Amino acid sequence: MAYTYFPGCCMHGFARHCQDSLYAVFDALGLELRELPDWNCCGATTYISVDEYQAFALGARNLAMAEKLGREIVAPCTACYMILKKTKDYLARYSHLREKIDAALAAIGLRYEGKIEILHPLEIILRDVGVKGLKAKVKKPLKGWNVAPYYGCLIARPYPLSEGFSLEAFDAFIPAVGANLVEFDLKARCCGGSLAGTIEEVGHRLVYILLNQAKKENADCLVTVCPLCQLNLEAHQGKIKRLYGDDVTIPIPYFTQLIGMAL
Repeated sequence: MAYTYFPGCCMHGFARHCQDSLYAVFDALGLELRELPDWNCCGATTYISVDEYQAFALGARNLAMAEKLGREIVAPCTACYMILKKTKDYLARYSHLREKIDAALAAIGLRYEGKIEILHPLEIILRDVGVKGLKAKVKKPLKGWNVAPYYGCLIARPYPLSEGFSLEAFDAFIPAVGANLVEFDLKARCCGGSLAGTIEEVGHRLVYILLNQAKKENADCLVTVCPLCQLNLEAHQGKIKRLYGDDVTIPIPYFTQLIGMAL
């Protein structure tokens, strides 16, 4: 099966390793990613606070181009995932905004009808391959690994996951690859997002809480579904260890890196 792939800015940049593992895992599972030609930045989570109209125009352009291709769009960055969903939602609910965006799209020969589905790659794997199908593909089960799942803020709020999915349903990919699921109560707590680079004391505190709890739960790794969450949780460990005096060192794989090792 083929899906339109929206990489967003990060997957070709600091999260290239996430993209490499995503392509490898999808290929191994018989799923095809076709990158959206001429995609543009989604505006991330900040631009809507600066210029709402321009921000929704950015998202709508991507959705309109993807809609023409007739495939579901896959967004592995949860910020992109949420923004594209928000664009779809707002254009469906607010006619005054829709009129402006329709006019902007028409000026560049595009039309958006609101029919395209926006999915996270983990939704695709669990829906179209399934837990049993994933387990059947495993060649090197991660036996003895204690894995804590971390999903962050944006994948399930403010917009819900696809029908039939929840964060608890997402957890199923961990035992499917042979690892032990650690019940991690902070799986949807904020990692601080961009705060680690803007208001460091707040950002580092939020990261510390997550890392410290994962260590207390005796997790061998804390697996993420968001490239920015992975960056925050992995890159600041040394500084946080010095700030708080606790050894919070723990591997932070992106979820397709974990699956890839098992495959």
